[in-house]
Amino acid sequence: MGQTAHERLREYLGQLPPNAQSLLMREFERAIERGQDVAVATLVLEQLRKVVRPAAAVAPPPPAAPPARPPQPIEARPQAREERRQSGDGPRRLFRPLEPFLTDSTGPLRPGQIRRASLLAVWQWLGREGAPERYAEFDAAMSAGSDSSREVEVAARKLQLAAAEALMKLVGPNATGDRQRLLARIGSPSVIEDLLPIALVLQNREALDGLNGRLPGIIRVLGDSQIASVTDAINVPSLQTPLMLPFALSLVMQRLAAPWQIIRLATKIAASDDEIRVAATPFGVAVTIALNDLANLAASLRADIRRGHFSNLGDTLKTLHDGVRGLRTELDLRSESNWGKQLTAIRADISNALQSEIDSVPGRARRILRQRADKDIPAGAGVDGGEVEEVAALIEFVAVCRNYAGELAINEVTLRTYTDLQQYVEKATEALVQSLRSGDARARAYRQSQVSAAIRFCHVLFGNDYAQLMSRSAENAMNGERKSSRAG
Repeated sequence: MGQTAHERLREYLGQLPPNAQSLLMREFERAIERGQDVAVATLVLEQLRKVVRPAAAVAPPPPAAPPARPPQPIEARPQAREERRQSGDGPRRLFRPLEPFLTDSTGPLRPGQIRRASLLAVWQWLGREGAPERYAEFDAAMSAGSDSSREVEVAARKLQLAAAEALMKLVGPNATGDRQRLLARIGSPSVIEDLLPIALVLQNREALDGLNGRLPGIIRVLGDSQIASVTDAINVPSLQTPLMLPFALSLVMQRLAAPWQIIRLATKIAASDDEIRVAATPFGVAVTIALNDLANLAASLRADIRRGHFSNLGDTLKTLHDGVRGLRTELDLRSESNWGKQLTAIRADISNALQSEIDSVPGRARRILRQRADKDIPAGAGVDGGEVEEVAALIEFVAVCRNYAGELAINEVTLRTYTDLQQYVEKATEALVQSLRSGDARARAYRQSQVSAAIRFCHVLFGNDYAQLMSRSAENAMNGERKSSRAG
């Protein structure tokens, strides 16, 4: 962006109310922490700070202190209330019913989700023209009392209903007037896409709260008795509509220890595992939700692999494995159907992400353990401990992949790589231990660091007993070499 564009952005940000500036700043800081849209977030934050700091610099000095008064509770002090109101508490309090359905994704959404980034635009629109009177009442209640007070709750509910009504006039089935012009005043196309879901959730907050209260804290296995209980809890007319059912199912899914089991509600309602019969019921959307969540988890796995984060991949792989196997075994999916194609694409995505990383592991282990001539080892050289731990984590990653190789379409590459690693590390460790008995003293420190790396890899591949055995062999080799030197 050129300088003129920067000035336009700064001018626009300067026109926002202080609470909107504060909320926007917090959202972009969170985006940077998550590693999303870092360049855009950094640019906007830089301009926001230029807007906010000059305003603070020219603020008038505080008035003279009034006569002493009894100290007020901290939440009752005007400064504390104002800071709380401007920090984004108002939008958070108003949109609290939406929290279970919010996502930080900026791409296409599955049914039952709302973009978190859309809320700021809706909040600002409500204050400008959507429901200015209720907005003012809520703002006054937030400024006057605690966030948990009865007055704030009543004002929040009034504004939620007013917001739902105003949004339904724009995006509901009976919307009239110049919709395109009015919608453009709210926000971008992605924000407009979220308006109807926001309106529906705010409108049906009581029904969703009732469902939330009737669901158990965690459902470890969605068996027949649990399905009957959940189906009965969802059996509320306002939650049975095609637009609200995905949100009800999303609440149920959050209580499942294995989220993919949400498809069991669909097969139970259809009384069949045939995808055509399942898709013909309103609960067929549960399969779409499960598939989309698996696709997002596969994308998260791919991102973690790219960043080299292997510590928690075992849990992710198990969730993906169980989900893919569950959909393949509990649904009769046709390979040419949309659901069948989506599941095939998910498996291919997982396989490609894992295979490329698995293939690289033997080469990295060889670079650390390969024998080098004494003349090629500089004085004071050693193996990088950080790289050793990285490769050990990769070897453990390959070992974990073996448990889930069949369903994730990586059976051949995983078995071949793991076998190659075992054979190579075993031979390389024995050779390195023998090299400690002789050779140039200048290279001995490097050989010792190689042996330590080999023993670390043995611990992952063969277990603690074998690693301890090789460690004792290395100690004996070093002691034998020292005795030989003294005898000479």
